[in-house]
Amino acid sequence: MKYHFKTDQGIKNLTSQEAAAIGAMNPDHHHRDLLHAIETGQFPSWTVKVQIMPAAEAASYRFNPFDLTKVWYYKDYPLITIGKLTLNRNPDSYFAEVEQAAFNPANFVPGIGPSPDKMLQGRLFAYGDTQRYRLGINHTQLPVNRPRTQAGVHNYGRDGAMRFDANGKRAKNYEPNSFDGPAETNVRIYAGVEVNGLTGSHKPVLHKEDSDFVQAGALYRLMKPEEKDRLIANIAGNLGKVSRDDIIARAIGHFRLADADYGARLEAAIKAFRAKR
Repeated sequence: MKYHFKTDQGIKNLTSQEAAAIGAMNPDHHHRDLLHAIETGQFPSWTVKVQIMPAAEAASYRFNPFDLTKVWYYKDYPLITIGKLTLNRNPDSYFAEVEQAAFNPANFVPGIGPSPDKMLQGRLFAYGDTQRYRLGINHTQLPVNRPRTQAGVHNYGRDGAMRFDANGKRAKNYEPNSFDGPAETNVRIYAGVEVNGLTGSHKPVLHKEDSDFVQAGALYRLMKPEEKDRLIANIAGNLGKVSRDDIIARAIGHFRLADADYGARLEAAIKAFRAKR
């Protein structure tokens, strides 16, 4: 399953010149715009949609579906609307509600579990470990991170920084115990994904569209002419500053592999950019 948050406000981009001018006058432009919109009741929102791929189709899909550099094509797996995300309140205390927030992709609700995506697998451990180091073992007790249920937080954590309550009093802090303490249920909350293979150094199994350039080219061809113009100008303005011609040539070669027009236009734009310098 892939999640998509589609803006209800629409998409409008700044040109490089507009961004430079606004950044010079007000570096917090976007932050202030969000703050003002919420304060005036113009609550920003996003429609939440999902794509669902049957597990049986994952192994034979046109590319590795767990490659985070790839998107699943909408025509293969259409978007399904499931809800809406709305920002309807600014924090009363930025430190308490933002700086102390601890987001962890290892926290799941029943029915949702992790995929074999290698980046996600690393983050399942790293995020929680980071929060324990940054905020302490008791960060799940903080109001911004507590479960929004009447049951509240029930674990065997004791002591440590930010312990602001009774610290479990005399309750036993080990499991299993015979004092009616919280117990692991061992209930399977999501269906696992079958994986197989050998560990070690080996060549990856490639699908027919696992190329690094297929989707980059497809995205370029979807763009409107004016969008392509801005994209080419932005890339040329940065790549054109590279001092070595061989490095620029190799980079342009990558864009040509994505789309011949993409590479040709970029090469011409870089030549024009460097001629003006």
